[in-house]
Amino acid sequence: MMASRNSKDSEITEKKDDSDSDAKVEESKKKTDDAQVEEPKKKTDDGAKEKTDQGVVRKYLPTLFYISPLDSSHMAVVVGYLIVIFAAIGTRLYKLNEPDHVCWDETHFGKHASYYLNGSFFFDVHPPLGKLLIAAAGYVSGYNGTFAFDKPGDKYEDHSYYGMRLLCAIFGILIVPIAYMTVHELTNSCTAAVISSSFLICDTGLLSLTQYILLDPPLICFIAASVMTAFKFMDCRDIPFSLEWWWWLFICGCTLSFSIGVKFVGLFVILFVGMVTIKDLWDILGDLRNSLFDIFKHFMARAICLIFVPFVMYCAIFFVHFSVLYHSGNGDGFMSSGFQSTLVGNDLYERHVPEDVAYGSIITLKSHRPGGALLHSHHHLYPEEAGPVQQQITAYSHKDDNNNWLIKKPDQEVSEDDEVEILRNGDIVRLEHVSTRRNLHSHNEKAPLTKDHLQASGYGKDGIGDANDFWRVEIVGGGERDPVKTVSTIMRLRHANVGCYLYTHSEQLPKWGWEQHEVTCCPHPYDPNTLWNVEGHVNPKLPNVSGSFYKPSFFQKLYESHFVMTVSNSNLKPKEGEVTSRPWQWPLNTKGQVYSGGDYRVYMLGNPVVFWLTDAMIVVYLVILLLKLLLDKRQIKWNLSVKICLERYLYAGTWLFLAWALHYLPFFMMGRVLYFHHYFPAYIFQCMLAGVTVEFCIGMMTAVCSWSLQPILYHSAVVAVLGGTVYSFILFMPLSYGMDGPRADEEGSSMYGLRWLSTWEF
Repeated sequence: MMASRNSKDSEITEKKDDSDSDAKVEESKKKTDDAQVEEPKKKTDDGAKEKTDQGVVRKYLPTLFYISPLDSSHMAVVVGYLIVIFAAIGTRLYKLNEPDHVCWDETHFGKHASYYLNGSFFFDVHPPLGKLLIAAAGYVSGYNGTFAFDKPGDKYEDHSYYGMRLLCAIFGILIVPIAYMTVHELTNSCTAAVISSSFLICDTGLLSLTQYILLDPPLICFIAASVMTAFKFMDCRDIPFSLEWWWWLFICGCTLSFSIGVKFVGLFVILFVGMVTIKDLWDILGDLRNSLFDIFKHFMARAICLIFVPFVMYCAIFFVHFSVLYHSGNGDGFMSSGFQSTLVGNDLYERHVPEDVAYGSIITLKSHRPGGALLHSHHHLYPEEAGPVQQQITAYSHKDDNNNWLIKKPDQEVSEDDEVEILRNGDIVRLEHVSTRRNLHSHNEKAPLTKDHLQASGYGKDGIGDANDFWRVEIVGGGERDPVKTVSTIMRLRHANVGCYLYTHSEQLPKWGWEQHEVTCCPHPYDPNTLWNVEGHVNPKLPNVSGSFYKPSFFQKLYESHFVMTVSNSNLKPKEGEVTSRPWQWPLNTKGQVYSGGDYRVYMLGNPVVFWLTDAMIVVYLVILLLKLLLDKRQIKWNLSVKICLERYLYAGTWLFLAWALHYLPFFMMGRVLYFHHYFPAYIFQCMLAGVTVEFCIGMMTAVCSWSLQPILYHSAVVAVLGGTVYSFILFMPLSYGMDGPRADEEGSSMYGLRWLSTWEF
């Protein structure tokens, strides 16, 4: 069996030292190990030799396993690599332009591309790199950003969409050769690499995911590339600080920043590469040939390339994001007043507004927490189960006229003849909702969701209410009688009678509240969610001043963006009628996702043969690992050749299993809405682990046969696995490429008889 020049195999074989004493120890050890091998000498693999970079010839001990000549042939590795690339290209580009209408989440990410091309600011829960790349592909391919992407099923007509799909398909293509290189890097087995790649090529779920305008293709590609480059870098440990060593370390850092730059799921691969790096540094620390200065150099090199470089590149991604989205858009309301002041066309952008707030001013109040929404009301009432049936008070991130409030004194209405009187710290006011003429109100009734708070409501008629409409202004850190200023003043509104504070948070009301944020009256004065600031301000009686003094810096905008994305992501809820799933369902492939309905049906479902086979291989890996640990604990003597092959398999399998677990298990702790496609970053490592396990099991089974039959049985088993995988793909590929005509339960359908589970909705 061939090995790379690196130390993967040196971890499980004897190292050759230069000293005479070590040579004697090695010779003695070799004699002992030779005595443990029971296979006749005629069955030894005398040709299993390798010349290392230092010119030392290493001969491996006899093996009971059949090793395919393909695994030791550089030409076979290259040919296998080319075959999987062309297979990936053929499957990913076939019928890429169909259907010619919006499918599933293309309505989101296609729309985001339009916003980038138009320069209109929008808010999304994911970092911007994937959307920037899709927008760039659209621009290069002639898309002008005018298509609305309103809903799935809308026809593209004359709009150019192929370029954006093509970019995602290219990322989908790249996943396959990257996985091939990763498996070969870990095992030196061309056979295992081809089997792993075939699982990825022939999985209909991954195929569907990479043929549409989505963030998952670049995300999975960058995650796979991060893992591959990490192991390529580990492969260079014998040539530290060489150009190749620096290259793979730097590229690994870049792909890490790209991964998290597409989705926060990239944090999982950062954790994985961090664990690989810690293991590598631990080995370097234990090598007494390295001085402390050498260890320091290794640490600093990794800190620069795996921490500093990714951070700089990640910041650069957001710098481009902020620079491109320079104009006011529908995402303004999610951001703070200061952030909005940087957007051209926003009311706060270089606009001359009244600085001091006065009675008679019409204002909008924004929650001062990052991602805070605007105080809002509308004609709809609270239902009976939510307390008194009064007008709803909510917080809403989008700007409209229902966010406007009129500031009034507690004992008189506003008149045009009134002289200007500035609102000051400690004043008692009424806030009248301009559209409905009801006052902001609270009383000793429980809030609809947060039961230890009191209900906030709209009360009264034509601006006339009662004493529970009174609120005291309390400026944070303000002196007695300090004026309330637009944007810059942070304040609380304390209910004059009950003593609670106006409060909002990220918790969303049910359907009856239009899924807007709950607003209550909170008994805890120092809760940060009780902080507010005046954002919009109109008063023709007051002089206008420039508002440029509150514009935030780049890093303030970066921090705010991440806070808002994190909070919003954790609070994502399913839309009405939307198909969701839970993490335990994903490996079982029990439920897919409808991409396109109607006459041209596309259903994202994993190839069940591939899915369930790779599931079984995870179990097989765990059983083999457990048996190895138990037999070692019982001090069972291993045949040396078995030990070498087993440890080589477990080396690769353990890293791939860890990558799978890190990308899968954290979803069990998430409270947000989840979908089947969230499993696929983990799934690519499941396929890699399955390919390695299948090849190892084939080698184990053929080892019990006579030497002359091993080549025939080995290659027959490999061909059977590949043939079965391809055949299953042919059966289920209409799910990805589109179904028309009869339904799956009707004769004549391309999927007739293949709906094996009742939960499959095709």
